[in-house]
Amino acid sequence: MAHFAKLGIHGKVIAVHAVNNSDILNADGVEDESIGQQFLERLHGWPQPMWIQTSCNTRAGKHYTITVDAEGIQTSSESVDQSKALRGKYAGIGMFYDEDNDIFKSKQPYASWTLNTTTANWEAPTPMPSTETDGESDLYNWNESTKAWDKDIV
Repeated sequence: MAHFAKLGIHGKVIAVHAVNNSDILNADGVEDESIGQQFLERLHGWPQPMWIQTSCNTRAGKHYTITVDAEGIQTSSESVDQSKALRGKYAGIGMFYDEDNDIFKSKQPYASWTLNTTTANWEAPTPMPSTETDGESDLYNWNESTKAWDKDIV
C-alpha cells in the first residue's frame, strides 16, 4: 500500500489515505507519485498538489523493513536500500509538510529547538542527560526559560 498525506492550510496534514500500489503505477510498472495524486484528486476532488506521498516505513530519515516471524511477532530493521526513505518520517494528522526541506515535521515544541532536516525531528540545544543512573530510570523535562533539562523529582 502507498500512503498519501492530504494537506490543508499552511501544509498542515489533515488526513492520510492508503492507495493500492496498482493505482499509482506508470506505464513501465513503476510507482509514480503524480499518478497517485491524480487518482486521489479524481476520487476526492481535492487538488492534486495537496496530496503528498509518505512512507509508513520511514522514521527519523531512515527506511525500515518489517518482518513477521512464525508466531506473528513483528520486528523492524533498517533497510539495506535507503532510497526508499521518504520525507523524513511518516505523516500524521496535525503534522506539517515542509516543502522547502521536503519533509514532514511536527510543530516546533520550544522556540530554542532546531529542526534536524535529516531526521525530521526537533532537537534541543543540549542533549537530554542519560535517563538511567544507579539502575533506576530518571525523567527529565525541558525548561525553556533556562534552556536546560530539569530532572523530575519523584
